[in-house]
Amino acid sequence: MPARLKENTVSEAGATDLLPPVQEGIFSLPAAGETGSPRLLGGYCRACERYHFPRERHCHRCLGPVEGADLGNTGIVYSFTAVRAKPPLGLPQPYGVGFVDLAANGLRVFALLDPDCVDDFKIGSSVVLAVKPLGHDGKGRPCLRPYFTLQQYPTESEA
Repeated sequence: MPARLKENTVSEAGATDLLPPVQEGIFSLPAAGETGSPRLLGGYCRACERYHFPRERHCHRCLGPVEGADLGNTGIVYSFTAVRAKPPLGLPQPYGVGFVDLAANGLRVFALLDPDCVDDFKIGSSVVLAVKPLGHDGKGRPCLRPYFTLQQYPTESEA
């Protein structure tokens, strides 16, 4: 059964108080004054016992309802690449993307990787979810984006 977590996307201290998420419902932040880490949010189909990211209205396998689920915040890099071409959406250059196998449920998600350590990732690296202002929303407005960083690197909330 999936853990439930209240979605709270703009409560972390600093710039995150003022910026919207790149997409509603894909991550949560600790409530103001609370400690904790960002969490990846997705869906869970009880009929299929399958997790989804991002959350879908209906399960693509059985067409049953998909409920909200906390997908955790740690994982292992399955595969990755550093993209050195001109990035979209105001992302830094270079930026990394990869598949991460989530520790909480084994779901493999495609995600951004920390642009500050893009050359340090390896297949099998332990990663943790972080959130910070990164790029824009497609309309030129700054926004918060979730990304995975190496566990030994401090996240913005720890720095």
